[in-house]
Amino acid sequence: MDKLIIFTDGASRGNPGPGGWGTVIVFPKLSEIVELGGGREKTTNNEMELTAALSALSYVSQNDLPIHIYTDSKFMIDGMTSWTKTWSQNNWKKHDGEAVKHREIWQTLQTLANGREIHWHHVPGHAGIPGNERADKIATSFADATPMELYRGNLANYDDPKIAEIDEREFDELSKTSFEKKVIPAFSYVSEIDGVVQTHKTWDECKERVHGQAARYKKVFSEKEEKELIKNWSK
Repeated sequence: MDKLIIFTDGASRGNPGPGGWGTVIVFPKLSEIVELGGGREKTTNNEMELTAALSALSYVSQNDLPIHIYTDSKFMIDGMTSWTKTWSQNNWKKHDGEAVKHREIWQTLQTLANGREIHWHHVPGHAGIPGNERADKIATSFADATPMELYRGNLANYDDPKIAEIDEREFDELSKTSFEKKVIPAFSYVSEIDGVVQTHKTWDECKERVHGQAARYKKVFSEKEEKELIKNWSK
């Protein structure tokens, strides 16, 4: 119970495009939960993922308990546990000489993490993990410019009070086994730019179309879902 539990997520519509971030901070010992969220008019998914973690760590900077952060961003975990050390030694340039994007955020994250006991846990997105699902809803609500009401209060009154009962040892084992088995292959990917809707057989095809555009895109799992989405986005 002497720890902090943090769920973070980021979202963007277009990548770059309107974006949002969300985080759920659990203080088990105090039986308290704090939700944070925000957005930007033009941003990327990675920037919002980083901003969510930055905001959470800033909020708990005066608390010295061990921190467990759950995120579906492998990019952020790899950055915080490996890449930033190399980047900082290489004047914040990657191996190919390109400047590291979002350098200021990475540096601030490094400062906030310095001297802290932080455990990073990778969670599968949209796998029914309460804290991750809630952080995603907060992030997408800000990305869509319809920010939801954020909760701050007693754990007992929260929608899912069992959020504080997550066991990182059990979870990390599950994330390698049963959650992987739940991954359902995509039927197709649907994208929309300026009212023109297209379907794609692979994510690479979809990514090529939407990259750098003000676009909507989504992975669908059946022909029925594909048709319904096309109909909605064609209106």
